[in-house]
Amino acid sequence: MCGCKASVPSTKHYSVNPASPQKSPPAAAGMPKRIPIAKQLASIKALEKGSDLEKAVATAALVYNNAADPEGKLSKAETKNLLQTQFVSFIQGQENKPKYQEVISSLDEETENKIDFEDFMILLVSLTLMSDLLQEIKNMKTTK
Repeated sequence: MCGCKASVPSTKHYSVNPASPQKSPPAAAGMPKRIPIAKQLASIKALEKGSDLEKAVATAALVYNNAADPEGKLSKAETKNLLQTQFVSFIQGQENKPKYQEVISSLDEETENKIDFEDFMILLVSLTLMSDLLQEIKNMKTTK
């Protein structure tokens, strides 16, 4: 194992509350507009010839970084909002599943009150693995 947290079994659990998606607050007057993710992604020279997978991971990192605080972390509320607005297709229909509820309730138990990028990616993978959408993707024909 490499020694990083991802190599060690995690004892953390996460959650989201998929109630109604919250809308982002309107930009405050005088605040700079955010550069769209697609434009940010296009500006990364190392990804000019990048694979779809590399671009997907870079997109996840950009979405996270755009929402994170200056220390590179998200509060629980920001994490829930980001998932409800940017990951809704993967969490939709999971509300009554015990495994999903376990993941949901554990984010509220997070004592640090902030989620870093590594924990956010673990959360995304966990939610993806239990989603109905993943099964639909697996069943998709990839050849004629």
